[in-house]
Amino acid sequence: MRVVAAMSGGVDSAVAAARMLDAGHEVVGVHLALSTSAATLRESARGCCTIEDAGDARRVADRLGIPFYVWDLADDFRRDVVEDFVAEYAAGRTPNPCLRCNERIKFSALADKALALGFDAVATGHYARIVDPGEPGNTTGRRELHRAVDAAKDQSYVLGVMDEAQLAAAFFPLGDSTKPQIREEAAARGFAVAKKPDSYDICFIADGDTRGWLAQRLGERPGEIVDTDGEVVGEHRGAYGYTVGQRKGLALRRPAADGRPRYVVETDVATNRVVVGPEELLGIDVIVGEHARWCGPAPTGVVAVGAQVRAHGRELPATAEATADGEVVVRLEKRERGVAAGQSVVLYDGTRVVGSATISRTFAQRHAPTASTTR
Repeated sequence: MRVVAAMSGGVDSAVAAARMLDAGHEVVGVHLALSTSAATLRESARGCCTIEDAGDARRVADRLGIPFYVWDLADDFRRDVVEDFVAEYAAGRTPNPCLRCNERIKFSALADKALALGFDAVATGHYARIVDPGEPGNTTGRRELHRAVDAAKDQSYVLGVMDEAQLAAAFFPLGDSTKPQIREEAAARGFAVAKKPDSYDICFIADGDTRGWLAQRLGERPGEIVDTDGEVVGEHRGAYGYTVGQRKGLALRRPAADGRPRYVVETDVATNRVVVGPEELLGIDVIVGEHARWCGPAPTGVVAVGAQVRAHGRELPATAEATADGEVVVRLEKRERGVAAGQSVVLYDGTRVVGSATISRTFAQRHAPTASTTR
């Protein structure tokens, strides 16, 4: 097969490209230029897609003896990931840009260009497994997306936005290995990136200061922090800088009457208010999701699933039902705290990814609508 290996400049994508070559595929390395100002060298482990990273990727490609190109997808990334991120926060939601990047850039813009140029698939260094029909663990007779062997590095959550067609043209060669094994293999292959630190946090916010970065784009919007009785207990400079479940950085004027910690329980962008309250108000057990994406056929009726609401969160026992109007209602066995609109809920059947949805709202059970009346 003719395969585009997406090469970020890190150790994972380097080994992924090498393994695709070892498997007998015709491999071309591609580095994505996602920033219009990538000239600044990275000074820490934060961020990615800099000039330094492009150089590291090129050196790996040269060592492997494969062609190497840089594809400029900066405009797509700005529009579909960065501007979407800002708009979601401005609307009072908490997005995950890594999911959006996989959905709209790596397995849409990149994959579409690769297929248009005559390639058969795209390979990346994500930690996840693809299980084909006939292989052990396949239960649907279709190509399946599964969790990685290395639970600590598993990235199936951020790949849960992939649909069946995108899955058919994807390879994840690292899914059966652990991170230490990948670093050892990179060193054995003579890759200079073998000990390169992992990138983390949000790649386009290199210093990690999300609130400050948003303030530069949305401006300061002073408002009140109130308790659940409506009493003003503090001020903020923009409700967009707060998320449900947050405790740190609230700078409240005085402690609660009972002395207990207070958390953000709601951000109301219409009134520009941030509402704080006790921890028990964070507990929800019904999640309503929109923009569902299924890795195979949508489930029929109420099905037992595992639900994950954070990239490194635990899997929660639940049931899920896809409604006639395109929503997904997920009912958790036990309440979970700090689940915010804009996050994604990814559903699992064992290790298999069933699909995902963007959280539009959450409820405690006593306030929840039935699946048939959800809007």
